[in-house]
Amino acid sequence: MAVASATPSHTPEQYQFLFRKYIAQHNKQYHVDEFHIRFENFKQNVDLVAAHNAKQASFKLAVNQFADLSKDEFRAKYLGYKFIDQGHLRAQNSVTAESFNATLPASIDWNAKGAVTPVKNQGQCGSCWAFSTTGSVEGAWFIAKGSLVSLSEQQLVDCSQAQGNQGCSGGLMDQGFQYIITNGGICTEAAYPYTAQDGTCQTTCQKAATVSGFTDVTVGSESALTAAIAQQPVSVAIEADQSVFQFYSSGVLDDESCGTQLDHGVLAAGYGHDSTVNKDFYQVKNSWGPQWGAGGYVNIVRNTNGDSARQCGITSAASYPKI
Repeated sequence: MAVASATPSHTPEQYQFLFRKYIAQHNKQYHVDEFHIRFENFKQNVDLVAAHNAKQASFKLAVNQFADLSKDEFRAKYLGYKFIDQGHLRAQNSVTAESFNATLPASIDWNAKGAVTPVKNQGQCGSCWAFSTTGSVEGAWFIAKGSLVSLSEQQLVDCSQAQGNQGCSGGLMDQGFQYIITNGGICTEAAYPYTAQDGTCQTTCQKAATVSGFTDVTVGSESALTAAIAQQPVSVAIEADQSVFQFYSSGVLDDESCGTQLDHGVLAAGYGHDSTVNKDFYQVKNSWGPQWGAGGYVNIVRNTNGDSARQCGITSAASYPKI
């Protein structure tokens, strides 16, 4: 889905009208010398969205808050998962579908069950890994304790360098879990609020949740990932720098261009089946605010017979904490 393949879908006057509307809707402000660049990016992305939506695909795209960015700019500003090949470690600490010894429900929605906090917004900080970490810990804590507590991403950004994380420059969910274990817990969002920038580690807030360990899901196993999600929300890594993800709006995302080069941490909050397009899906919570996607969520295709690229690599690095 290269931008160059999209043909103009509007007249010059229409593009100008749409861009003025876009600027007002998203409260955009540009320096004079960048206005033309933003306008050209916008036009290309409008055409890309229109070209995709003219197809009979299982998902729709939309012109969203990222439509004035080039692909490279988008990647640099909003992604931050730092993949490290830990295959030998994951093999020692992995779980298979058979490990759960349970009949799985046909679908599950942890958001509807009250185990997921409202969609958050990481801003222009590569802290997706921290939001994925808190998301799965929030879910596990709710299931274990019956209380949904919004936990602090900023604490992970500021304080978990010793575990290998790099704040707004990226990190890993497993390293986030390890920080919480080592630190003896994590504070609430209210006590340690998010700033979308690197800061100095604060140690005075009261710990609101603890983690005793974490488990990695067998790489490439959809059955193991589905079984894990059936028991609790799961941290997952995906590739999110492609246009099909950047502008996702609704439906079941099923496109080989999504890729497997992991660069973004998100939360698998459920799974199910969409009878409208006859596709199984993973329900995924993102951290780009509720204006992105379907209220901040994306449904990614499930059960693809090993075609991981269609799933944005979702089975490649999944893990979950234990309380």
